[in-house]
Amino acid sequence: MGANTSQVTDLSDNASLKALVGTESISENDPFWNQLISFTFVSPTNSGDSKLLEEAVIPLAKALIQNNPRTGNFGALVRVFLGRTKELKISTECQDQLFIWQAHNALFMIRCLVKVFIREMSEEELHQQFSYQERAPGSCGESGSEDLLEELLLNLVHLIVEVPLLDLTYSILFEAVTTLLTFFSYQLFHKEILQEGLIYQHIMKGRCLELTSRLVKTLLYNFIRQEKCPPAAHIFEPKAEGGLLYGLASGVASGLWSVFTLGGAGSRAGTDQENDPLPLSNQSLLLLLVLANLTDGPDWPNPFRQAITCFRNTQDTSALPVELPHTFQINFNSLYTALCEQQRSDQATLLLYTLLHQNANMRTYILSRTDMDNLVMPILEILYHVEDRNSHHVYMALIILLILTEDDAFNRSIHEVVLKNISWYTERSLTEISLGSLLILVVIRTVQFNMTRTRDKYLHTNCLAALANMSAQFRSLHQYAAQRIISLFALLSKKHNKVLEQATQSLRGRQGDNTALPDYVSKTHIQSHGFSKWG
Repeated sequence: MGANTSQVTDLSDNASLKALVGTESISENDPFWNQLISFTFVSPTNSGDSKLLEEAVIPLAKALIQNNPRTGNFGALVRVFLGRTKELKISTECQDQLFIWQAHNALFMIRCLVKVFIREMSEEELHQQFSYQERAPGSCGESGSEDLLEELLLNLVHLIVEVPLLDLTYSILFEAVTTLLTFFSYQLFHKEILQEGLIYQHIMKGRCLELTSRLVKTLLYNFIRQEKCPPAAHIFEPKAEGGLLYGLASGVASGLWSVFTLGGAGSRAGTDQENDPLPLSNQSLLLLLVLANLTDGPDWPNPFRQAITCFRNTQDTSALPVELPHTFQINFNSLYTALCEQQRSDQATLLLYTLLHQNANMRTYILSRTDMDNLVMPILEILYHVEDRNSHHVYMALIILLILTEDDAFNRSIHEVVLKNISWYTERSLTEISLGSLLILVVIRTVQFNMTRTRDKYLHTNCLAALANMSAQFRSLHQYAAQRIISLFALLSKKHNKVLEQATQSLRGRQGDNTALPDYVSKTHIQSHGFSKWG
């Protein structure tokens, strides 16, 4: 790298990078660092080129792992970046693009190296890589009291919460969020939940703790603002199939997402997400979900989950009877709008589920909205296209409906909202239908899809539970919805009677044809016919 434009093919022969990973120590005050971090990298135009970049970084990182205990060059690079972060706010106010650009480049290099380090070594060994300093022969190569790893994590959090989001700061804020995600990727290489790790301890209990509410609030506002990557930011410019930084980050992000979804792959619609021009918004949401889902410690709760569960509306002026830890206020209307607009992605649906399930203030606000169709319609569309979504996305959408249908006021109000010309519902032309009737149609379609394809008993149970929740408030149903309810009942009755007949034959086969059937079989048979009569 250096002052010129760099490409993936240039990395192995780059003199500056060779010096960084070589056997000679470089003082953090050496002019070499200004040259090293003054580069413009030509962004790969597809995921294949991004993979080439990662492969090109691996031998450089391994060489640094071998030589860093003697040279301390990695620690010097980190200190060069930390020195620049102290002046980032001033640089932003002064529109000093060169300074911000160099700070971004230094952080980008740190993240690329750390990503390889994490794959190659334990947290303790990673911590040592941060602690090595230049040493004379025969002397100790580790620093004294300074914990450079904690200092870096703290500075990244400070950078995210203090540097304003502008065109010239977009790339470095994106890089800071993605670097924190990279540090948390240690969990991907361990089956057991990491509770005692250094990174976990620094974030959950260290000096970062006092910034918990500000970090959660900033990440939420990044999601709310949905800022597109500015075209002038040539350092990170998304191309047809994902830019350099987004391409590299997507591997870590999708891996972390698989932790949330118990190993499930992304939806088929994920290809569209790769072209999404909202990388900072998406990465901020992923980091927020990672933090909120960290496991509680043995004697302390997860502060980020506390912040997620207790934040309030900016319009709420009531005093709290007890001051909750890490609480803050945020504009609920803006958050609600963003949630409605972004339900096409797994992570936005997971955030909505998390808020409905854990934040009573947000749940009450959502249920009080008079425009619930803006939220419910994207959820129904997810269920309608069940064959194109991964099972975890479908589950979350269904559980969200289950939570909503537990509220009687919601069940009444959805029959008062009239919709026209539902373009994505293609099985039948619906020129005018209530939201409640459409919800019934989509849930029944999901039940029938599950019965013929996936045969998942939990999906089946939750769909029927949602219908049962709504049933007492059915009003003025569309004739097609009423017809589908009857058809579903006929199908379920047929399957029930078939199972009952098989059970009866099995009992007779064991006990003899003339043996009277047990009472429970007769009662079940009577109940099924009684229910059929009711239907």
